[in-house]
Amino acid sequence: MVSKKEVERIVHSAHHDPFEVLGAHPVRVGGKEGVAVRAFLPQAAEVSVISVATERAYPMKRIHADGFFEVIVRDEPGVFQYRLRSVHHDGSVHESVDPYSFLPVLSEFDLYLMGEGTHYNKYEKMGAHALTMEEHKGVFFAVWAPNALRVSVIGDFNEWDGRRHPMRARGASGIWELFIPGVEQGALYKFEIKSRHKGFMAEKADPYAFFSELRPKSASVVWSLDTYTWGDDAWMNRRRETNLFESPLSVYEVHLGSWRRVPEEGNRWLTYRELADTLVPYVKEMGFTHIELLPVCEHPFDESWGYQTIGYYSVTRRHGTPEDFMFFVDACHRNGIGVIIDWVPAHFPKDAHGLGYFDGTPLYEHEDPRKSEHPEWGTLIFNYGRNEVVNFLIANALFWLDKYHIDGLRVDAVASMLYLDYSREQGEWVPNQFGGNENLEAVAFLKRFNEVVHGLHPGVLTVAEESTAWPMVSRPTYVGGLGFSMKWNMGWMHDILEYFSHDPIFRKYHQNNLTFALLYAFTENFVLPLSHDEVVHGKRSLLAKMPGDLWQKFANLRLLFSYMYAQPGKKLLFMGGEFGQWSEWYWATSLDWHLLEEAPHQGLQALLRALNRRYREE
Repeated sequence: MVSKKEVERIVHSAHHDPFEVLGAHPVRVGGKEGVAVRAFLPQAAEVSVISVATERAYPMKRIHADGFFEVIVRDEPGVFQYRLRSVHHDGSVHESVDPYSFLPVLSEFDLYLMGEGTHYNKYEKMGAHALTMEEHKGVFFAVWAPNALRVSVIGDFNEWDGRRHPMRARGASGIWELFIPGVEQGALYKFEIKSRHKGFMAEKADPYAFFSELRPKSASVVWSLDTYTWGDDAWMNRRRETNLFESPLSVYEVHLGSWRRVPEEGNRWLTYRELADTLVPYVKEMGFTHIELLPVCEHPFDESWGYQTIGYYSVTRRHGTPEDFMFFVDACHRNGIGVIIDWVPAHFPKDAHGLGYFDGTPLYEHEDPRKSEHPEWGTLIFNYGRNEVVNFLIANALFWLDKYHIDGLRVDAVASMLYLDYSREQGEWVPNQFGGNENLEAVAFLKRFNEVVHGLHPGVLTVAEESTAWPMVSRPTYVGGLGFSMKWNMGWMHDILEYFSHDPIFRKYHQNNLTFALLYAFTENFVLPLSHDEVVHGKRSLLAKMPGDLWQKFANLRLLFSYMYAQPGKKLLFMGGEFGQWSEWYWATSLDWHLLEEAPHQGLQALLRALNRRYREE
């Protein structure tokens, strides 16, 4: 018989390995061999074990008032296959397959690679995945929480009760897993984590979830990404053979939530499929080669524009399902347009359901707040010295390239990763082992990220948003570089906007702003960005920055665009700039498309179209 102590640990959700107690176990009672079957079903009034082979029912005995049941079966040959038939307190009868009757799913090799930080298709193993085990369909769940005392799967399939489905701890790996028969696609779930540290307990969204609820809700959603049929083989094959450095690259930067809206329907967002029917033809007609999307990972705060990511593997629900986003990317490729997404491995928000303090300890972030807290953004910084964290991020980059056929990753806030004293005063940061301010762990991570991405996905772009003079950002790692394909030229952007903000009469005193970028134009593979950051927070729109009267403002902006296209470097323009948006960009409203009813705006748009055409022809 099971000990009272073990029963109490199960009932009070404090057992680190429920498989030691629950399920079927060979026993010897009174000198006779048998099988003890134990189940904890707090919702049940009566429970029976049903033999699959004989259909014989074995009533279970309630040995704890909270719903712990046990029966000793002596009439079956060894450990046998069975179902659980339960009569609930409302009189309803339910049959289920016992989750604690299955062997582990993750192999020892999986666990080894995860511990080493080199399981690059980790997203195929962690999280929630539809699975058939012993002819039983269900969902396999896995999560990393090494400092947890107990982890349970909670969801709409078990009334969010953390006692019902505690998970199996996989040794010293820190990984917990459980296969739950009967759970289907679309089920909502979280992980309830009870920590060994100070009694911490939290309900966490799945870090590897493929789909999530829309804020303010925060549950993860069981979802398969294997149902969409792609039609972009020609594009993918051509991409592998394309020399990115000798090809035109003209990028249209887009925030999907504000490119267009539907005012007649409560100012709602366009869906991914509607964007495929509107944005893609527009970008093609304008002659851009690529679309760059502000982050499309799930995020709880609209005003962060997506840069405070929680669901790193979950495409945002704001515009549709994962299949809808695949349709959008597919439409881009079938129209000869590449897709770059902004990716944020620099920091993550502190929301209670997110990665922060995940298992009651700093897990994804550093323990020392001088390394973990980002003072400027109020977010947490990843611990790049931890194998599992590096694996989480690199596997995430590969996930978007593999599952969504993304053509490039623009890595956000690289400067904040490279420097330990970024946005910190003296005494607020910890030097590296050599006494410097370089974050050597982040440097190693970025190099490895680029090596793995370029090694596994030839033809894919990695672009750094790096605002300092860190050398060789876009040079190969084997010559000492960080390995990025390209780097945003932030210096050129600030200099050229400063120059054009002056009245032409006074520009002769600022010629250095115009010419300085040419001194270093070939030290990196540069992208010349006129990005979203330059048209927010009181900086005014591109058109509004220009000096002079109405005619002069348009003339100056036409000159700026023409100069950009003549300057060495790839091109990037944020949406709205191409037709002369007057107001600053605001994430909650559509661009002012009605401006295209006026000739000056039409003319500016026509110039951009002509510049793109000439640029692609030369």
